Amino acid sequence: MARRSFAVIGLGRFGSAIATTLAELGQDVIGIDGDEERVRALSDTVLQAVQLDATDERALRAAGIQNMDVAVISIGENVESSVLIVMLVKELGIPTIIAKATTPLHGRILEKLGVTRVVFPDREMAQRLAHGLVVPNVLDYIELSPDFSIVEIPAPREFVGKTLKQLELRPRYGLTLIALKRPAEGGGGVVTNIAPTADDVIRAGDVLALLGNNDRFAQLEKLHPVENS
Repeated sequence: MARRSFAVIGLGRFGSAIATTLAELGQDVIGIDGDEERVRALSDTVLQAVQLDATDERALRAAGIQNMDVAVISIGENVESSVLIVMLVKELGIPTIIAKATTPLHGRILEKLGVTRVVFPDREMAQRLAHGLVVPNVLDYIELSPDFSIVEIPAPREFVGKTLKQLELRPRYGLTLIALKRPAEGGGGVVTNIAPTADDVIRAGDVLALLGNNDRFAQLEKLHPVENS
């Protein structure tokens, strides 16, 4: 994994989680917030934690923000500050900017400013929860468009011991298996089979990454998960 440098501006629940995860993944992270307590909480986790007003360009420059590869702007509640900080980091020349938005209007404004990606943490979590309520045992959910998604589920009992050819996922369910995950032999990790073949056999404990229309995932509700022994 390539080592990159990240500035995470705004260390609330979302920002601190991003900063902590990036640091755990071996990335260089500068965490920035105006709240001393939030900064102190991350001081031993990230490369550098700085208390400053992120709407102050001089303060950002002094912290070395202009040298970062990516800026994550996680100040969503104060739209004015969010917009101003995005404008400042763009002027400082950071090539990739991820910004948190709280409303569709806020998101459209950020897109107009040219951010690389706008995220809606609450909405995305709500979508994952909703899919988990409709499709049993959803482990992960990625929306590709309003109509299509990738969903990860444990292998249903009815699939175990059968090949992909026998399952006929596309004709029967309108779904495509794009990856198959299973525990590594002897334990300790997971092996991912990208683009499995028609002769691959589904085992108990496998996780299926399925691509398809959102309406078709509801068909999986009738299937039974494999019970843990």
